[in-house]
Amino acid sequence: MSTLVECRDHREPGETASGYRAGRTLPLRVELVRQLKRRRTLVMGAILFALPFVLLVAFQIGGEPGGGNNRVNLMDTATASGANFAAVNLFASAGFLLVIPVALFCGDTVASEASWSSLRYLLAAPVPRARLLWSKLAVGLGLSLASLILLPLIALAVGTAAYGWGPLQLPTGGTLEPGTAAQRLAIVVAYVMVSQLVTAGLAFWLSTRTDAPLGAVGGAVFLTIIGSVLDEVTALGDWRNVLPAHFQYAWLDAVQPQIQWSDMIQGTSLSVTYALVLFALAFRGFARKDVVS
Repeated sequence: MSTLVECRDHREPGETASGYRAGRTLPLRVELVRQLKRRRTLVMGAILFALPFVLLVAFQIGGEPGGGNNRVNLMDTATASGANFAAVNLFASAGFLLVIPVALFCGDTVASEASWSSLRYLLAAPVPRARLLWSKLAVGLGLSLASLILLPLIALAVGTAAYGWGPLQLPTGGTLEPGTAAQRLAIVVAYVMVSQLVTAGLAFWLSTRTDAPLGAVGGAVFLTIIGSVLDEVTALGDWRNVLPAHFQYAWLDAVQPQIQWSDMIQGTSLSVTYALVLFALAFRGFARKDVVS
């Protein structure tokens, strides 16, 4: 029979042990160190670190990008400068690769504790359930943001070493000075993170519903891919506007001569709304869950 883990003693109801502070349990620093030491964190960091070098080798072997194309796009400007190379790395990875670390860090966090049978011991410490979820969610989102920052930083360094430091050349014509280009790339990273909040919410909610980390991570990635596939179905018409994937590349408006905010604002509001609902479902469901592992 399932049992709900509780802290039992001889104190009166509402009375707590001397010196006990719920807000001091499971500090963010402790949780962050635990997650940083895990193998999956190191492997994901190595993959993101290696991607710019893989693209650099591909351009060196294949020659100048865009050869034989009559249409100029962002990929065609990859070798123009370090800033262009960083932008291309984001463009190449935003659709799928960057989904994986977000799903991994947010989906593995609670489910892995359950799979190791350590979740009930954390709650018996006692760590309040809301505090446990807040700590794990904050660290998961922090590591996700760090992943999204790591990629363009490494790409900028690699691209600058290979192609030089210069303005960001735009596929539509014109350039952005290095200072302005850096600001635009920061906006791009911020928007990509916001657009990934839906994946984070899905992964975190699933993580509180299952004891299988792979199920939580894989489920979030699968549902994100399904959303992207549905967005390609033009027969859905205006229904595509309610799909978070519909605005995932709205950040391209930030690498134009004049930045356009309308699509990014719509995408941000949609992603934040979905994410808040999913996070609320995770907290509500976990508060009522019988923890037996």
